[in-house]
Amino acid sequence: MNPKSVGVIGAGAWGTGFAQALGRGGHKVTLWALEQEVVDSINNEHENKKFLPGFKLSENLTASTNLEEVATGKDFLILASPSLYLASTVKKLVTIPNIAEGDTYIGVLTKGFVPSKNGPKLCLETIENVLPGIYKGNTVYISGPSHAEEVAMGKLTGLIAACENPKNTIIFRELMRVPGLLAYSSLDVIGVQVCACVKNVIAVVYGCCDAISETSDTFGDNSESLLLAAGLNEIQQFGFALGATHAETFTSIAGVGDLDVTCKSKYGRNRRFGQDIIKKNILSNFKDLDDLINRVSEIGYLPEGAIACKYVHEVSAKLNLKLVICDGLYRILNREVEPEEFLRELLRLKKRVKR
Repeated sequence: MNPKSVGVIGAGAWGTGFAQALGRGGHKVTLWALEQEVVDSINNEHENKKFLPGFKLSENLTASTNLEEVATGKDFLILASPSLYLASTVKKLVTIPNIAEGDTYIGVLTKGFVPSKNGPKLCLETIENVLPGIYKGNTVYISGPSHAEEVAMGKLTGLIAACENPKNTIIFRELMRVPGLLAYSSLDVIGVQVCACVKNVIAVVYGCCDAISETSDTFGDNSESLLLAAGLNEIQQFGFALGATHAETFTSIAGVGDLDVTCKSKYGRNRRFGQDIIKKNILSNFKDLDDLINRVSEIGYLPEGAIACKYVHEVSAKLNLKLVICDGLYRILNREVEPEEFLRELLRLKKRVKR
């Protein structure tokens, strides 16, 4: 293998886990973190104690709070910033010489929609509108069933590299040819991005159902499988409405694979959030969905599905789509309906609740 220099922008759990996989495979990786404590923890103790505690990190992995330093002169740049901050982060990169000249390959790990004055946008559309023109159609979206903890441990994980330029999908597949990762190509950049975003919304509802099932005579494993299948249908419906090009995207690891692990894994933050809604009545701390998003740091972890839910609701309303599960989570988080009441209504166990 020919080792590459890689900058990873965002030292959250997923950014760190992905960087660890590349470092373990021999690449030289530098992580950008906003917090000095994270940088010190990675550089001095080879562990990201704040966002991915308990995992010894590769000697090939270092960190810095200097964004320009992390991005300068790299063969590859991987964007892993939260969706809310993706656009503002990318704007700081465009004058760096290797980015301005298009010499660095850019990939994106961020999941979700990015807010803009013209409404929510998918990640690749957002950054390609900010980056130099050479990146149009050439940035790569990386997704799949990939909890950071297992990636950091080196447990076998499949990922899809999606790009309009097939050559770039192959280049990223080669980058990810490291122990523990299997990489595949896709040309369906919209479909893969939609799967990565909307599965988090479904997983929150799944977590609610899972928690209710523990003490319910009505809901159980069968109900959860019904919910997962119905959720996949909504993801596919939403994806095609936005311009997804390949039906097999939704039956691949980008679709059903990622949805399954997000709903069922013990590491899933969105599943956990759904469970906490039931078991800890966590929504009682917030007035509505906007209040929750504004104060999301108070939860103690980031449930991406709660943020994505707002944008999926906005986009689906514009497209006149009927996404019952996604709309239901919006109503739950907006304090319009109780989770069990919604699930009963969803499964037609009682009359539909009036808005």
